[in-house]
Amino acid sequence: MKVVFATKNKDKLKEVREILAPDFEVISMTEAGVDIDVEEDGTTFEENAIKKAETVMKLCGEITIADDSGLEVDFLNGEPGVYSSRYMGEDTPYTIKNQAIIDRLKDARGSQRSARYTCAVAVALPGKYTLIVQESCEGEITKEPKGDNGFGYDPIFYVQRYKKTMAELTMEQKNKISHRGKAFRAVAERLRSIEFE
Repeated sequence: MKVVFATKNKDKLKEVREILAPDFEVISMTEAGVDIDVEEDGTTFEENAIKKAETVMKLCGEITIADDSGLEVDFLNGEPGVYSSRYMGEDTPYTIKNQAIIDRLKDARGSQRSARYTCAVAVALPGKYTLIVQESCEGEITKEPKGDNGFGYDPIFYVQRYKKTMAELTMEQKNKISHRGKAFRAVAERLRSIEFE
């Protein structure tokens, strides 16, 4: 089954292609002939995912998947949350964003450093409805960045199960436990059942 993934983020596209292989052929917005920037002005991950999926689906007429995800740090009252990619400005390198979060948590100890990655996925089905799935991955913020894999906040997101940051995991390990991995696997299950309706 072919699905369009409404993103311009190459890292995210690669990750989702790996998660949904081999059952789904994931093509980018560009490959589907859509070149727009959908403004993410929702107040929740779900709202942003729905808006992106439905907007792109109307333009290409194909099953369209979109996600909105981010880091929620409890000590920072859930920040950066839905503003994760725009935190401190969209063009600010993640090395700077990550250090800023570490600096803001300088007084946080133990369980005060708890955080989670949350991912909402919307699947806009032409002529039908929009499916929503939301998953999360619990972790904590490290005192220094570690690892070169992954992207975004991965170098400062520590996963207890592996005793490593997300950026120290292999792609296979990350996809097994990540918010995005869980959400997209759940979406794949739902899509397989819809095929036969």
